[in-house]
Amino acid sequence: MEQRKKALLSQIIRQYIKTASPIGSKFLETRSGLGVSSATIRNEMRSLEEEGYIMQPHTSAGRIPTEQGYQFFLENSFKEGKLEAKVKSDLEKLLKDLKKDNLELRIKEVAKKTADYSRNTVLVAFSDNNLYYTGLSNLFSQPEFNDQSVIYNLSLIIDHLDQVMARLFGEVEATVVRLGSNNPFGQQCSVLLSPWHLNKEKGVMGILGPMRMDYERNLSLLNFITEKIK
Repeated sequence: MEQRKKALLSQIIRQYIKTASPIGSKFLETRSGLGVSSATIRNEMRSLEEEGYIMQPHTSAGRIPTEQGYQFFLENSFKEGKLEAKVKSDLEKLLKDLKKDNLELRIKEVAKKTADYSRNTVLVAFSDNNLYYTGLSNLFSQPEFNDQSVIYNLSLIIDHLDQVMARLFGEVEATVVRLGSNNPFGQQCSVLLSPWHLNKEKGVMGILGPMRMDYERNLSLLNFITEKIK
């Protein structure tokens, strides 16, 4: 992909993540920093749409990323974000001096904090087949889940969450992103999963949200946490 088109796609995705609103060419003309006209941006957006990276959700709207667009972004434009000092400090306090007898309680507290910081749902699977999740209200408050059929389908998956996580538990050996059609939690969602190890204990932590989630921030959160559990 040409550099200008790649930069434009990144701008569309990052702005859509922030606003959840379709992105138009006039907005990009003032914010993209590419120094090109609105007409040029429209042509590039038309090309991105024809290639399947963005789509027009309804007539007269701007464009939003497709699953293919998000996947390209993660593989080519992704930059892990920087966490605020307070976030790091809060998590480090909970992750300090982890031991077998306090591990599960501390990890659950970390999960609650992470759900607050990410504004998504956090899942934790422990090696004894124990499963914990928190922040479901964050997920269902996202505009993507205003559709009752989407909520119903996701609710069915949550009812069998233990089975889904049990299957993933053995598969996840490094941080992984599953989105859209490759996500066992539903095509409207993305999930970030990362394993952690403490002595002989293994666990998997995940952040579940819409495909519009802030990947750069959430992967920073997840990697920071799992690297501290040692």
